[in-house]
Amino acid sequence: MNFTRDGRMFAMAMLFAASLQAHAQGGEAPASAPLGEAASADAAPTPSKAADRALRRRVLNALAKAKGLRASGISVRATHGAVTLEGWVPEQAQIDQATRVAQGVTGVNSVKNTLTLSTF
Repeated sequence: MNFTRDGRMFAMAMLFAASLQAHAQGGEAPASAPLGEAASADAAPTPSKAADRALRRRVLNALAKAKGLRASGISVRATHGAVTLEGWVPEQAQIDQATRVAQGVTGVNSVKNTLTLSTF
């Protein structure tokens, strides 16, 4: 009975080891890279994430500077130039204005506006 259980555990351990090896070979870091290099590459943000964050900040700044727009209820998501506006504004005209302002920011390819009206 112990032999059967030990055999199953050995088979599972071998399967796990093979899975880890296959994952390591298929990953972004080359198999010959030292562990420290691969770990530091994962810790640094990718250029596209940094660009998305910078675009998000530019859109938020533009919205905050727009006259007649209450931007405190607006949140922005940016992914590869596609911007999504979420949250609320007190007037319908501000929904349209927020879209126009976001479209005018350099780097914005498209704007999806999901803003809603609220009097809070």
